[in-house]
Amino acid sequence: MSIEVHGVSVVIEGRAILDDVTLTLVPGELVVVVGPNGAGKSTLLGVLAGDLEPTTGQVLLGGAPIVDRKPLALARERAVQTQEQHLAFGFRVIDVVRMGRTPWAGTDAEDRDDQAVAEAIARVDIERFNDRSFPTLSGGEKARTGFARVTAQETQIVLLDEPTAALDIKYQHRVLREARRLAHTGHAVVVVLHDLTLAAAHADKICVMATGRIAASGPPAQVLTSERLTAVYDHPVDVLVHNGVPVVIPRHDESTGKPARTNWTS
Repeated sequence: MSIEVHGVSVVIEGRAILDDVTLTLVPGELVVVVGPNGAGKSTLLGVLAGDLEPTTGQVLLGGAPIVDRKPLALARERAVQTQEQHLAFGFRVIDVVRMGRTPWAGTDAEDRDDQAVAEAIARVDIERFNDRSFPTLSGGEKARTGFARVTAQETQIVLLDEPTAALDIKYQHRVLREARRLAHTGHAVVVVLHDLTLAAAHADKICVMATGRIAASGPPAQVLTSERLTAVYDHPVDVLVHNGVPVVIPRHDESTGKPARTNWTS
């Protein structure tokens, strides 16, 4: 199932958060959205999820306007992990993950509940937390639980907003490898990240956002250039290439010399 965004703008209190955004997201690709603070990344994800209606333009889900989808139908088609992992009550971890199965209650897919939950928990290595109260978890443990809930939902579209922000190196790559696996088994997966090198290591396509627009879109090696990133982030950046993957290195002294792109192999 694809998502098409046509000329979407979002204006809040007179400010254009998104400005004439057009893109198509298809199954089989892991798309990573990057950009500076305030570029519109999370707003774009909200529009893709159908949680935020654009001021102008439209979003098509499987060729039909997303605004026409009933909430239950939408929950069976797309799953969303937001930046914040808050719950008001002390649910057990396994119960939080099981919440991802709620849209399938009363359907044949309900028969997969136990297996889907167990598989999702195993993929991010949180079995030992099953009976822990969610509020007692660390930030990273909560993030992994949230990711497990989303994958247990088993939707064709997966939208992840900063899923690795609270994770250590091991689980950053584990979560993104799982996101890539989902994409390459026929899902449409969109991830918002701030870590450009992490994005380059896992993305099939990167969308660079700036001031509410898509400044560039394409394979990491084509999109993540020193010149473009220096302009978008308003900070000098060098890009090295390590084993074929761009490695983005911000300059500590904010020097204004020409950014470099260097091959670095080991």
